[in-house]
Amino acid sequence: MDRLKGYSTSYEEALKVATVAHLDQRRKGSQLPYVVHPIHVSVILLRHGFSTEIAIAGLLHDVVEDQGYELAEIERRFGPEVSSMVDALSEQKRDAQGNKRAWEVRKREALEKLRQASREAVAVKAADVLHNAHSFARDLRREGPEVWHHFNRGPRQQLSYYRDALDIVEERWRGHPLVTEVADAVRLLRLAVRETGWEDEAAL
Repeated sequence: MDRLKGYSTSYEEALKVATVAHLDQRRKGSQLPYVVHPIHVSVILLRHGFSTEIAIAGLLHDVVEDQGYELAEIERRFGPEVSSMVDALSEQKRDAQGNKRAWEVRKREALEKLRQASREAVAVKAADVLHNAHSFARDLRREGPEVWHHFNRGPRQQLSYYRDALDIVEERWRGHPLVTEVADAVRLLRLAVRETGWEDEAAL
């Protein structure tokens, strides 16, 4: 039987990559370093018993999309399994001319990629949604509806996207405790939106 090890050289290397890549980035609506988010995603995955490779993908899941880090470099340093997961979770935010692409188009493409992705990539997305939903709910209760001014779309669109992502997570990981946790987080976000004055009940 192999001895269980707590230290991972590859995980530390990925943590360094994520920290440097997101160094000047902040979470929307706060002064928190952005890297708090991918670190939390990776911790969620580790706490639910997922492999080091999946946790590393959690650490790196935004470096290509947000910072232009090369997928080829991720594959070289962390292997094809990690790079494939990161690729499946990366949106193309700008077109060939460098213009921002519409939020709705990006999210529709992201959901379609997720439907075609590996179960492991879907697990990373589940942890991503879990942390973001809790962060949204917390910020809404602390700051009120002003929170939405920091984002590209309001509660109706955001909640619709989270519910669609949750549907895919439930389909691929039905019965897993992570699915239950994500579903609870999305419900808590919906409740926080209602509590802070969103009137369009049919949209929630």
